[in-house]
Amino acid sequence: MSTDTMGQKKKTSTLVGFVLTVLLTSFVAATYGFGFYLFSQIVPDMRKDLGFGYSVVGTITAAGQLGFLVFALLGTWLSTRIGGGQVVIGSVSLCGLCLVLLPMTDSIVVIAVLLTILGGTAASVYVPLVEIVGRTIDYRHRGKVLGLVSSGTSYGVFVNSMLVPSFVGDDNWRGLWYSVGFGTLMVSAVATLTFWRLGLFRRAADALDTEDDGAGGKTPGEGSSARAGLRMVLVRWVVIIWTMKFLNGFACMPFQNYLSPYLREGLGFDIDFAAQVWGIIGVIGMFAGFAVGWLSDRIGVRASLLICYGCFFVSSMLLVVAPVGKLPLLSGVLFAVAFYPIYGLVPAYVSKTAKGAAATVIFGVTNVTQGVGGIAGNYTAGLLKNLTGTFMWYYVVIAGATVVLAFLTLQLPREGSPENAIGTTPKDSGTDPAPLDSVRPDAPGTTIDSGALK
Repeated sequence: MSTDTMGQKKKTSTLVGFVLTVLLTSFVAATYGFGFYLFSQIVPDMRKDLGFGYSVVGTITAAGQLGFLVFALLGTWLSTRIGGGQVVIGSVSLCGLCLVLLPMTDSIVVIAVLLTILGGTAASVYVPLVEIVGRTIDYRHRGKVLGLVSSGTSYGVFVNSMLVPSFVGDDNWRGLWYSVGFGTLMVSAVATLTFWRLGLFRRAADALDTEDDGAGGKTPGEGSSARAGLRMVLVRWVVIIWTMKFLNGFACMPFQNYLSPYLREGLGFDIDFAAQVWGIIGVIGMFAGFAVGWLSDRIGVRASLLICYGCFFVSSMLLVVAPVGKLPLLSGVLFAVAFYPIYGLVPAYVSKTAKGAAATVIFGVTNVTQGVGGIAGNYTAGLLKNLTGTFMWYYVVIAGATVVLAFLTLQLPREGSPENAIGTTPKDSGTDPAPLDSVRPDAPGTTIDSGALK
C-alpha cells in the first residue's frame, strides 16, 4: 500500500471517529438533557397550564427512574440479539417521537407515560455505546471519546438553558418540546444514514464470527460471547465494576438531588448562590468528561478513577466540615470534575477489557445497578434527613462511599490485560492492541471502510 493511500485511510478513520463521537454525544444530550431534565426546568409552567400538583411530579420522577431500570435491562437483551446499532438508533428515534408527542396532549397520564419512556431511552441509548465504541474507535482514544460522550448531559442542559427563557417567556412551553423533539428526530435521521454507511447495523457477534483465526476456522469464543455474558457473575473484575456502579448511583445521584436543599435550607445560602454553584457545575461538566477521558488514555482508567474519587471525597467533606463563604463553590468545582468523567471512565474500562456482546451485557447490568444505587441513595438521604434534621450526615455517608470506591478501584486488574479479557482473543487483547487502521478490512462490522463517508 502506498504512503498516500495509507495516509488517506488514517485521515478518513479519524474523520469517522470524530463524526461518531459527535453523534453519540448528541444522543446522550437528547435522551438525558431533553428527556430527563427539561421537564424539571419547566414544571411550573406546565403545572400552571395543566393544573397538576407536586405529588404528580414526584410520581412522574419515580416512574422515570423505573423506566430507566426497565429499559436498561431491555436494551441489554435487545443489543445481544438484534445489535447495538439498531438499539441506539431505535432509542434516540423513540426519544424524539415522545418529545414531539408530549405537547400534543393535555392528559397528565399520557404525559407521565411519555416521560417514563423518555427516562427509559436514556438507559437504552447508553447501553450499546461500549460495543459501538469498541468496534469503531481506536483503543488509544476510547477514554477521551467515552469521556466526552458522558458529558453529553451537560450539553443538553446547556441547550435547555438557552431555549427555555425564550419559549417560556412567551408562554409557549409546547413549542419548546416540539423544537427539541424535531431536532432529535433530525439527528436520528443523520445517524441512521451514517450507521448504515459504516456497517454498524451488523451485529458485533455476527461480524466477529465471520473472521477466521488465520487457519480457515472461526475465531474461538467470539460467537458465544452473548452466552458468556450470562456467566459474568463468575468474573471477579466484572462483579467489582457492578458494585462500583451501584455505589456511584448511591453517592452521585443524591449529591446532586439534595445539593440545593442543603445549601438553601440547611446552610442558609440564598437562591442566587445556589444557582451559582449549579452554574459552575454545568460549565465545568461540559469539558471535564473529555479532559479526564484524555488523561485516562495516558495514565490509565484506574488512575483517573482514583483522581475522580479523590475530588469527590474532598467535595463532600467541604460541605460537612467547612460549608462557609465561597467553599461550596469549590465543592461544586470538584464535584463536576469527578461526576461527569466517572460515567465515561467505567464504560471506557469495560470497552478496553471486554468486547462485543459480552461488553454490552456487562455495561447493561452496570446501568441497572447504578439505577438501584440511586434509588437506595435517595431513600437513605431522605431517611437521614428525617432522623437528624439535616442532609449533612448523608454527605458524610457519601465521603465514606468514595473511600470504598477508591479501594475497589485498586482491586481492578489493568484494563486490556490478556488474562482478564472477555470476548476477545489473545491476539487482540494485549497491552498494545492494533489500531483501527491495521485491523483486517475484510471483517464486516469490525472495521470501517476507508471510503465509507466519501
